Amino acid sequence: MLRTALGSLCGRVARMPLGVQLCRYSVAIPTPNPKPDVHFNQLFINNEWHDAASKKTFPTINPSTGEVICHVAEGDKADVDKAVKAAREAFRLGSPWRRMDASQRGVLLNRLADLIERDRAILATLETLDNGKPYAISYAVDLDLVVKCLRYYAGWADKCHGKTIPIDGDYFTYTRHEPVGVCGQIIPWNFPLLMLAWKFGPALATGNVIVMKVAEQTPLTALHVASLVKEAGFPPGVVNIITGMGPTAGAAISSHMDVDKVAFTGSTEVGRLIQQAAGKSNLKKVTLELGGKSPNIIFSDADLDWAVEQAHFALFFNQGQCCCAGSRTYVQEDIYNEFVERSIQRAKNRIVGNPFDFKTEQGPQVDEEQFNKVLGYIKSGKKEGAKLLYGGNPAADRGYFIQPTVFGDVTDNMTIAREEIFGPVMQILKFKSIEEVIDRANNSMYGLAAAVFTKDIDKAHYVSQSVRAGTVWINCYDVFGAQAPFGGFKASGIGRELGEYGLEAYTEVKNITIKIPQKNS
Repeated sequence: MLRTALGSLCGRVARMPLGVQLCRYSVAIPTPNPKPDVHFNQLFINNEWHDAASKKTFPTINPSTGEVICHVAEGDKADVDKAVKAAREAFRLGSPWRRMDASQRGVLLNRLADLIERDRAILATLETLDNGKPYAISYAVDLDLVVKCLRYYAGWADKCHGKTIPIDGDYFTYTRHEPVGVCGQIIPWNFPLLMLAWKFGPALATGNVIVMKVAEQTPLTALHVASLVKEAGFPPGVVNIITGMGPTAGAAISSHMDVDKVAFTGSTEVGRLIQQAAGKSNLKKVTLELGGKSPNIIFSDADLDWAVEQAHFALFFNQGQCCCAGSRTYVQEDIYNEFVERSIQRAKNRIVGNPFDFKTEQGPQVDEEQFNKVLGYIKSGKKEGAKLLYGGNPAADRGYFIQPTVFGDVTDNMTIAREEIFGPVMQILKFKSIEEVIDRANNSMYGLAAAVFTKDIDKAHYVSQSVRAGTVWINCYDVFGAQAPFGGFKASGIGRELGEYGLEAYTEVKNITIKIPQKNS
């Protein structure tokens, strides 16, 4: 069924242009490739394909049409047990993985990056088909960041070293940074490939083994990458991929007594459940990258054209399905009206439609549940007194498309200003002074990201140091590099991903002290 769906899709796509400029990426993008050769209805355990123990499958849906792409294995606790056992064996002292030179781990990560580059069109096609994001974004942005992340951590593989420490007495003391062990990793559906890379990179560079549960909405690209893991030459059991549901497969990982660490990206609500499960089981290490309601602060001295475009990008990128979306747009009162008018016009010009059309800026929401959730928030905004300035309705007769939506006259107490919508719904709020907007920006359970737009660098630094958020962008938004850490304050998470900081959660620091014998006088 999958090949049929992809073949039909590519038959409908017009010849692609030679290149496209997206954000700061400029690459030639080929026609979508419909030729994956993967066992999509099986689980990847110990470098082999296995049926789910229950023999159950579930459909993965094309959000552009609401039609079934194919059926995927529904792994549960029994399959997680099998994967953890394989991972534990791969982590055993004396195993090929544990005896492998650290530099060779870097070679394998680079080889995996090479294979992803080779299959870039296949993976971008699957990502767009399964997730709904525009193919141009999948190919030029997401895949680019995936490859760069893996290559960055490949370079770290033989550089995670300890220190010698001059303690008192006749002793030689040094530290080792050793792998944590079996790492359970649970990734979301909004950036399936990129979140896989963010988890794979630091875990494998530091010598850990992985049991990954991928989002049930978007399992296809991870399964293709699983085949590339084997092709790259990773030993059996080092990487295991489970498809299944959160309450069964995800919960089994979180509570498993033989999993040493769990890393999760997703909602704050589920993050709480995972932390509870970790505490009730074996006190496994936990890192969480959770939700956000990020303030985007536009001062009256900002470059207005740039600020309008960046605020639009900050909210609407990836159909609004970003944990760090600039979803509270604070605009200083003396430019508020003009900013609102320009934002309405930009939303009107946004092209929503077939994600395989290069003119498209916005595809569908990921599934029907998310589609209905976003429409519910729009209804809430109207009910609570926000002014609907544009959009607010479904954007197509089929599929999960929603019009770009802009609300004005939003106040901090409204539901749409407090809760994470995770959709293409812009909320514009008015402010007067710098101290006022800082207080309002910090009045949230979240603290993932923030941004400030101003030509006054002193003001920019003052705000960036005052806002409680893990990332602050100045005169830009959604700028990511594998070298820079990402994570949140407060209910937005625990720990950091990316950069050197991202390695810390995947190592244990061991102190070793040796008595130095003294020569007799």
